[in-house]
Amino acid sequence: MSDREPPRRRVPGPARPARPRGGQRPGPGARPARRPGPRRPPASRVLRLGSPRPRLRMVALALTLVLLVFVVRLLQVQAVDASAYAAKADENRYVVHTLAAERGGITDRNGVALAISVDADDITADPTMFTRGELKVGDGPERAAALLAPILGQEQDTIARKLRTPNTRYVLLARRRTPQVWKQIKDLKSALVKKSQADKSTVNVLAGVFADPSSKRVYPNGDLAAGILGWVNAEGKGGGGVEQQLEKQLSGKAGQVRYAQSGGRQVPTAGSTETPAVPGADVELTIDRDIQWAAQNAISEQVKKSGADRGYVIVQDTRTGEILAMANAPGFDPNDLSRANPAALGNAAVQDAFEPGSTAKVMSMAAVLQENAATPLTHVVVPNRLHRGDRLFQDDVDHDTWYLTLNGVLAKSSNIGTILATGQLGKTQAEANTVLYSYLRKFGIGRYTGLDFPGETRGILAPPDKWSTSQQYTIPFGQGFSINAMQAASVYSTIANDGVRVQPTLVRGAKGADGRFTPVPKPEKSRVVSAATAKQLARMLESVVDDEQGTGVKGRIPGYRVAGKTGTANRVDPATGRYRGYTSSFAGFAPADSPRVTVYCAIQNATRGSYFGGQICGPVYKQVMEFALKTLQVPPTGARAANLPVDFKP
Repeated sequence: MSDREPPRRRVPGPARPARPRGGQRPGPGARPARRPGPRRPPASRVLRLGSPRPRLRMVALALTLVLLVFVVRLLQVQAVDASAYAAKADENRYVVHTLAAERGGITDRNGVALAISVDADDITADPTMFTRGELKVGDGPERAAALLAPILGQEQDTIARKLRTPNTRYVLLARRRTPQVWKQIKDLKSALVKKSQADKSTVNVLAGVFADPSSKRVYPNGDLAAGILGWVNAEGKGGGGVEQQLEKQLSGKAGQVRYAQSGGRQVPTAGSTETPAVPGADVELTIDRDIQWAAQNAISEQVKKSGADRGYVIVQDTRTGEILAMANAPGFDPNDLSRANPAALGNAAVQDAFEPGSTAKVMSMAAVLQENAATPLTHVVVPNRLHRGDRLFQDDVDHDTWYLTLNGVLAKSSNIGTILATGQLGKTQAEANTVLYSYLRKFGIGRYTGLDFPGETRGILAPPDKWSTSQQYTIPFGQGFSINAMQAASVYSTIANDGVRVQPTLVRGAKGADGRFTPVPKPEKSRVVSAATAKQLARMLESVVDDEQGTGVKGRIPGYRVAGKTGTANRVDPATGRYRGYTSSFAGFAPADSPRVTVYCAIQNATRGSYFGGQICGPVYKQVMEFALKTLQVPPTGARAANLPVDFKP
């Protein structure tokens, strides 16, 4: 090749415009002449495209706005609402379970267990683990329910409905089941896991079923003292008796555990927090289990033998006011309320209000003696009938005129003699009524006993200005007002305690989680009558049991001096509000000259055999009193009975 440059190609210049014809040049502003040639049609003209820049600007602006929205949302999620979303994540990841506190036990005065709590499990489930998305099947709840129903003893539809509960991670399938029940479920879960590992088509439909540790209330002695103890309801709270009264002390304080889970299992590396439960206090009652058994056995047999509606026996320490036994018949077994008679639930000894009858005469006599209106030896002429107000009064037995001492009026339980004696309490009947009313109130009639027992009645005692014409004369012998059995027992304990009323107590104290025993505050005391009056009454009550003319001879206990009083009152039928049947009763204490124990027995509406208190309650009184004296190792005093005269020769 030559280094010489190739010859340049000549490029023709632009054509000169043709001159117009005639040799003249165009003037200024004149259009250049067109070349002659064919003219293009209008449709063949070239279209010019618009500028793309405005469109590009719009697209860029739209992309900028979209990116800006994403940036703002990202800032909100990661900065502004970060903690809220983290909390929601934790909520879905973490499970919180309540740790039930162990319920405190209940014992008698000697530490014998009356109510205890044993290990149990609450069977629970996480409904989110039974969804189609989790199990890959649509009938997971139904499959699980079919397996659980026979173990839990529930309807399959009920369980399936719980497992389908929306918007929750916790449902309770069954409360307080024995460890054996949970073991059955665990074995089923394990079997399903092994089967699913061998066969990928098998689904573990029980993965979302769990157990929360709990406890179950057990009453080792069955129906013994059930009226006092009460029961624990399905919610794990006291439903009656001491269980309800002392719910706060017995229940303790629940704890809480929070842990991460995955696939129904706890994640050990994710950490957990736990607030331990504080167990309830152990409560010690004043009752003696053995005396309670004797009282319950005696009253149950007599109620059955007499075909009565019900009956109650109370045993009280005369010095301290502590209740040693409080038995009801019929009773119930708090271990199985499904078989209990609803009418037998509760504690009738403090919840029933009834007219006491002649056992209340001791309060009338206390007023007469304390007001110096008479003495135990005062002569009282008792006619066969006595007209007062709008009624003609008589005694339980038809008799000729009796010539009795005031002691004899009480021993023979004369209604007429009691009316005559209390009439001496004032210059007018209205004054006498006011005085008698004041003593009834001092003895605790018409007010609560101080036990604070659930459902306790304070009875009915109208003020004296509201007494009807007949009440002015029936109240002195125990009709026209109502009491409960605990009030009646307290009256006799007051006389036995030298005229000082000690507020009854049923609880001695409680032992907390720290092991320290805290006794209850000392009971309130109040003087009702003088010690001298109380001793006179005690000697008069001996005549009721000791003297052959007395109505309480069936209450005698060989070797002991016994004070007692019988009662037989017209009974108001709670169903109709009318008088039907009788309330039979017997009350007293022993030893009469150095009292230690008070026993009160009442039977409602005996329909077989005798209905007199001395006949059907006297034997119960003797049986229970004898057992209590031996259990407490109370020896006879060895002193002779007072032997006050019952009658006199006119």
